[in-house]
Formats: sequence, C-alpha cells, structure tokens
Amino acid sequence: MATAKNSKSKKQLIDDDQLIEMYMNTVLEKNEAPKNVYLFCKENTVEEADFYSFFNSLDALKETIWVKFFENTINTLHKDTNYAGYENRNKLLSLYFTFFEILTLNRTYVYYALKDNKEGLRNLKQLTSLRNHFKDYIVDILKSAETEKDSKIKKVTTPLFSEGAWLQFLFILKFWLDDRSKGFEKTDIMIEKAVKATFDILDTTPLESLFDLGKFIWKERV
Repeated sequence: MATAKNSKSKKQLIDDDQLIEMYMNTVLEKNEAPKNVYLFCKENTVEEADFYSFFNSLDALKETIWVKFFENTINTLHKDTNYAGYENRNKLLSLYFTFFEILTLNRTYVYYALKDNKEGLRNLKQLTSLRNHFKDYIVDILKSAETEKDSKIKKVTTPLFSEGAWLQFLFILKFWLDDRSKGFEKTDIMIEKAVKATFDILDTTPLESLFDLGKFIWKERV
C-alpha cells in the first residue's frame, strides 16, 4: 500500500480553471449539471481531495465562474492604456460592453445557468460573489474620480450608486438573455440608454433620459 505522501505525489496536477472548464463542458455536453461532487470528480477522473482544495462545493464553483468572467473583463479593460483616463460614465459603458461580450462567448452556458435549469430565483445565488466584486469595482472607479462633478457624486451617492449599478446590471442581464436581435444590438442600445439615464439622475437633466429609456423598454416589450 502506498503511503499518503507517495499517493499525493502521483496525483494529477490541476487548478481551479481546469475544474471550471470541466464543469462547464459537462453542463454543455449533457445539458444538466452534475448531481454532486463525487459524480463530477468520477466522470472527470479528478480526486475529490483535489476538488476540495479549490472549492468547498459545486455551488462555490458556480459562483467562481461568474467571478472569472468579471476578472477577465477587468483584465481586458486594463490592457487599454486609455481606460484609466475615461470619465466614469465611459468606464461603466466599457465595463458593460466588455462583460457582455464575454458572456456572449459563453452564452449557451450562461443561458442554462440562469434559465434552462428551471430553478427560478435560486439561480441568482450563483451571482453572490460577482455582486461583491462588481460593487467594489464601482466604488473604486468613483474613488478615482478627478473632476469636481465626479467628486460630488462620490461623496454623496457612492453606496447608493454601487447598489443601483448592480440592480441595473441584473436588469440588463435579463434583457440580454431575452434579446433575439442580430448581434444583440438591442442590448447595446439598452446599455447605452441605461448608463446615460443613471448618470443623468446624478446630474441635473434626468427626465429626458429616463423618458427615452422607458420608451425603448416599452417598445421592446409591447
């Protein structure tokens, strides 16, 4: 019988990204999620101990998938040397556009994760960690504000703005899931109008933007 030390040395090296890839492939190929960690590991020839060294459950892995999407978004944005100099409005626009580009690359999985598995509101539990990262990033871009107007926004509305931005993201996510337009062009329009309305609420001319956003939403739903 091999010792614990020898057994460990023979284990296949694996990381969290590989486990995530295995999980997503399983969902995409079978159109259903693994029932438990044991079955997932058995099917993918992974030691349970290796799995638990990264995730304490399949739910934790599912949450991390969304965090990875977000981290990839941020890394992509920071590769643009001009991004740091953007106004907050354009930073949020870039964040949304880039994030939804990444979601589009993974749309089949995202659609299953949020709609096809029939779990209803319980699907949103997997967004818990993403919510924290998203709100933290919104606070960070407000803290980096340099203009007098941005400083005023930061001082008075940062907590409210970060929560509102998260609710706005969920709204846009739902719109994107239902979007059947070519290249999801209606989602792009929604993002532009939603971000404009959000910042105009913090400025002095909100009514026109809110009316424009409401008119667009009404047109798409009627």
